[in-house]
Parts: sequence; C-alpha cells; structure tokens
Amino acid sequence: MLAADDQPHVLEALHLLLRPQGYRLDIAKSPAEVRAALASDFYDAILIDLNYTRDTTSGQEGLDLLSEIVSLDSNLPVIVMTAWGNVELAVEAMRRGARDFVQKPWENERLLAILRTQVELHRALQYSERLASENRLLQAQGRPQFIAAAASMQPVLDAMARVGPSDANVLITGEHGSGKEVVAQTLHTLSARASRPLVAVNTGALAEGLFESELFGHVKGAFTDARADRMGRFELADGGTVFLDEIGNVPLRQQAKLLRVLETGEIERVGSSRSRKVDVRVISATNADLEAACASRQFREDLLFRLNTVEIRIPPLRERREDIPALAVHFLRRYASRYRRDIEGLDSAALQVMAQYSWPGNVRELEHTLERAVLMCRGAEIQPADLGLNLQRPQGANLEEFSLEAVEALLIRKALQRFQGNISQAAEALGLSRGALYRRMEKHGL
Repeated sequence: MLAADDQPHVLEALHLLLRPQGYRLDIAKSPAEVRAALASDFYDAILIDLNYTRDTTSGQEGLDLLSEIVSLDSNLPVIVMTAWGNVELAVEAMRRGARDFVQKPWENERLLAILRTQVELHRALQYSERLASENRLLQAQGRPQFIAAAASMQPVLDAMARVGPSDANVLITGEHGSGKEVVAQTLHTLSARASRPLVAVNTGALAEGLFESELFGHVKGAFTDARADRMGRFELADGGTVFLDEIGNVPLRQQAKLLRVLETGEIERVGSSRSRKVDVRVISATNADLEAACASRQFREDLLFRLNTVEIRIPPLRERREDIPALAVHFLRRYASRYRRDIEGLDSAALQVMAQYSWPGNVRELEHTLERAVLMCRGAEIQPADLGLNLQRPQGANLEEFSLEAVEALLIRKALQRFQGNISQAAEALGLSRGALYRRMEKHGL
C-alpha cells in the first residue's frame, strides 16, 4: 500500500491503522515522491490526499496526480481523501478514475472496508488478466508423449534426467521437426516449476517491431495499436519456464535486449520505464550452428553463454529409425480418434516403407504423413499407398511432373539445406517473409 499526504500526523495515523491489518505501508509526502515510488515498486492500492503545498482547497494538485496514476496503470485502485470534501470534488475524482473517496477525519471501519474491497478487486483483475493471456497463448491441455527407445536417444534421456529437475538454462539443438519442443515440455514437467506455466514462443517468426511487445509486454498507448496493457511472455511465465524456439534467428539488436533480461532477471514493458522482476527458467532451441553464427558475428557470444548452460542435441529421425514404429502408432491413434476413423493399425508393408524413407522433415513430417494416411485409408489398416511417400524420385524428372505443392516443398527444402537451416536467409532467397516461410514449412511438415 502507498499513502500520500503532506501532513505527517495523517501518515502516522494510517500507519497505526493499517499495520495491524497486515498491510505493508510506504509513505510519500508529495506528488513527486508518489511518482518516484511508483517508478520503483508495485502496489495493491494507493491512498492520496487531494491537497498539497500548491493550494489548500481546490484539490487540483491531487486530481492531476490521480490522472497520472490512472494513465500509468488503469487497474491500480486509487482512493482519494481530503479534509475539504464536497460533492463536486468527489464526482470529479471518480470521473478521473478514483475507485472511492473518503473525507478526513475518516471512519476506521469504512476506510478498512474500502481498502479490503479494492485490494481484492485489484488482485482479481490481475488474475483475470493473467488467465486471459494464458488462455490466448498457452498450449492446450495434453502434452505430446515422449517416445525414445533408440540407442541414439539415450544421451538425450540421460541429459534430461540430470538437468530436468534443475533451474539451469538449456539449449536444445537439432534439425527442423526433430522434437525439440517435446524435449522442452518434458524438461519443464521434470522440474519443480511443473505446476507453473510453460510459455512457448517462436522467436524467429516474430516481426522485429513486435519482438519486445510479445516477449516483455506493453502499456496502453505505447504504440498505435496498444489499446490496453498487455503481459509479455516472460511475465506470463513468471515462476515457470519460457521456451524460446528458433533462437538463432533473433536479430542482433533484439539479442542485446534479451541478454539484459537474462542477466538481470528484470523486464520493462514497452512504453514503461518501470522494471519488473521475473523468475523464469529459459529453455531455447535452434537448428542453426550458433558457434558458427558467433564466429561470423551474427549471434552474440555472451548471449550463447547465457542460453547453453547445458546443450542437448536431438538426433534426426533417420538416426533413430527404431523409434519410427512406436511414433507411427502414437500418431495413428491420435488422428484416428480425432477424425473418428476405425483403423486398427499399420500394414507391415507400410511400416517397411516408413523404415526406408529418409524423413527430411523428421518427426513432424512423420506426424503429417500419418494424419494424411488416416484420412486416406479405406480399410482397417494403413497401406503403403495411404502414406503418399515417394521413395525413389527419378533423377531427371521435370518440374512439370510435380504438383505445385511438391515443387514448393522441394524449393523450401533446398533453400534450407543451402543456408544450413537459417530461416532468415532462406526466406530472403525465396522472396518470403520469415512468417510466411514458417507457415509453408508447417504446411509441408518441414
């Protein structure tokens, strides 16, 4: 609680009243001290006098301060008080955003009741804002099952078992679609933060102009479309974990801002000068070679040190073929249930085709393949033709022999190979924005 009044005996009376009720009370003797307090701390409610040194009866100085506070945080309850109370002044204070109005000398029970009500309302609004943001951003219930029996996955399992329960930052590396997000979810589940949110954000797909707003939030009026205060992903993840996917594609200018948050544990919403403490574990993922990016000055080495306290490499699906049958059955059951198809399993020939395929899109491509197969299947078992896989593509085939979608997928795959998975460079070569390239990659299971 923050109380502002230019009379010491009033502040002392408030201290004696509120301290036994469990309130922590900070005091301010002028509007300037109120501004300084709000810049450095957060409060559940504020009590302000309407008259200070400029005059003693109009309440204008207090009304101006009230307007400033409301513009800074419209959810923060402000209760105004003055010894010169009148109906017009009370109406004007309420019009400017005050939650209630008390006249000095106050009645203790009434003041305590007002404060109790406003604090409870403020906390309910904060919870509502957090819940609404989580509903928009957090993943739906039911996390993917972690399937890993191949020998090549044993180092991954060992590292997860050792690192998962800690708060250490983890960098997950691997090709597109290899299961980096599933590893991040499993690490979060193994930690003491499992009951708190896991907030995932594809940093590579964020427009540079929205990067800070998405990660750190913004205040109302910070930019043209900022019509209300909004929590960023770090604030949503407070007490939990934030998963920064495609971290290698974050522009250099934004890398410096991300580094500052990792070093200080503090964020600033866009348009605000107030720092907010956040307690988050950072798990990041990339398919890029960040050491090479550091050598070419495309990625900050100090940021890499902050991110990869422990690095976990996920092998591509072609290096863990033993897991293909179990993964295929898992996806078959998921999509048979979703599309209400009565499919018993996979024909042995279909399993053999999947075992021979190279899976350039890794587990994500396998998932999309099984989804399509469930929809195309005419019998009780998935057949090779239902998979739609082309094991042997003619070396001299003309583009005219391919569908438009097949050509698009081929060009995207070649661009990614050419630029070693760098999304920004591949998108530029293809004449696409990063966001458009991500949408096409998801469409083709890449």
